[in-house]
Amino acid sequence: MFTRLGPSDAIGEEGVEAGLRAMLRDGLCSQAMGTLTSGVFLVGFALALGANNAVIGLLAAMPFLVNLVQIPTLLWVEHARTRKAIVVAINLFGRTVLLATALAPLLPTPEARLGALIGGVLIHVVCNGIAGTAWNSWMRDLVPNDRFGTYFGNRLFYATALAAILGFAGAFVVDAGPEVVAGGALQVYSMLFGLGAVAGLFGLYYLSITPEPRMAVPEDRRRLAELLARPFRDLNFRRLILFLGSWNFAVNLAAPFFTVYMLTRLGFGMFFVVGMTVVSQAANLVVIRTFGRLADRFSNKSVLAVCGPAFILAIFAWTFTTLPERHAGTVPLLIAIHLLMGFATAGVTLASSNISLELAPRGDATAYLASVSVVNSLAAGIAPIIGGLFADFFAAQELSVVVRWSSPEAEVALDAFSLRYWDFFFLLATVLGLYSIHRLTLVREEGEVKERVVLNELMLEARRTIRNLSPVAGLRGLAVFPFVILRRRRSRRRRHAPS
Repeated sequence: MFTRLGPSDAIGEEGVEAGLRAMLRDGLCSQAMGTLTSGVFLVGFALALGANNAVIGLLAAMPFLVNLVQIPTLLWVEHARTRKAIVVAINLFGRTVLLATALAPLLPTPEARLGALIGGVLIHVVCNGIAGTAWNSWMRDLVPNDRFGTYFGNRLFYATALAAILGFAGAFVVDAGPEVVAGGALQVYSMLFGLGAVAGLFGLYYLSITPEPRMAVPEDRRRLAELLARPFRDLNFRRLILFLGSWNFAVNLAAPFFTVYMLTRLGFGMFFVVGMTVVSQAANLVVIRTFGRLADRFSNKSVLAVCGPAFILAIFAWTFTTLPERHAGTVPLLIAIHLLMGFATAGVTLASSNISLELAPRGDATAYLASVSVVNSLAAGIAPIIGGLFADFFAAQELSVVVRWSSPEAEVALDAFSLRYWDFFFLLATVLGLYSIHRLTLVREEGEVKERVVLNELMLEARRTIRNLSPVAGLRGLAVFPFVILRRRRSRRRRHAPS
């Protein structure tokens, strides 16, 4: 395998296509690894080993905070100029350690078991951060410019679908496994963790057969300070960094608390919370490839200009799920919120990654993409910490808007708007999200169009989907009638407008 890790001077169209297919398979292996060794399964494994809340918080924060290792990785990549070799070697080490971590229950003491889990996960996420710097630069030079959206949209679609399948399968095993497996839940989590690590190791084969274009040789060797400063001297890329940083701060100020909010404030059970996650993932899968095509046809910024405000609207809508307590419209509103969040997340995730790749210069993308990753990680890591620090303060605060009607016969009061506890974070995230959308308007990308054009294309896609999926003529008419009327009325206004 290691004989094929060097860069190539000429790859050719067939080589690029073969590499893209291999990277798709690696994406599935990486997704399987991530699903079974992080998120809810990692938390369950840690709790089974005796972890407290502090340890759970540490495990959640590590993937963001360790991305600072990308700064020295810049020098390594610039010096070695063999990105594939770095990615494969570092991931081989990290995923092997992850496999060994699955054996933590065999250690003699609870402290040693928990320490092994924390240490193993830390080494793995550090390796991910190092490899990610080289991988981003590698993909920037391999994937054709006009296929960023379509390719990564398809890759994300299949990975998301696999994550949903493995998530349900893993949850079933966790629920049923302790009754049939000796050692109970701890051994079940250990087996799932090990299977995830093995899937990641399989992915190394596909990484090894993917070609790497040779990096362009710079005119002179640059120091670390110069490498890091270069993206910030690029005015347009600096605007992109400010948008992405403010966006990640706003989103992560609220998003980590959605589950806590539903469980504690709204009083729903875990089954309902998981069901809402599935609703969001389903909406994501339906539109992700459409957004990939739209990003290629128009621009990534145009997709962000539609999906960004939609996501901010979904965050703001959380404040209406209580008035001031759970009400009859809470469940329908939560379903609508998760559908909108799944729709918006598909476009934001895809387009925000692709716009960074597209605006980073070919052959010199390592520093640019690492700067984005570091800023995003700091913003995403700091935001929930700030939220946690201020949680107790907001717990004792309340803001309400009451509509009151008085008459000689009766007096009626209606809570029109109410903020308590996590609601303040949702409102603050909404305000910061609106600021980040303003930052997006300053970014320039070739091919960008007005948001209305992208929305019209989405409407056409929806009409085609309904026409293909439903034999009911009336349902197909619903997808056509409103938009035709609006289009005709708009054209009439143009004809009668004074010249």
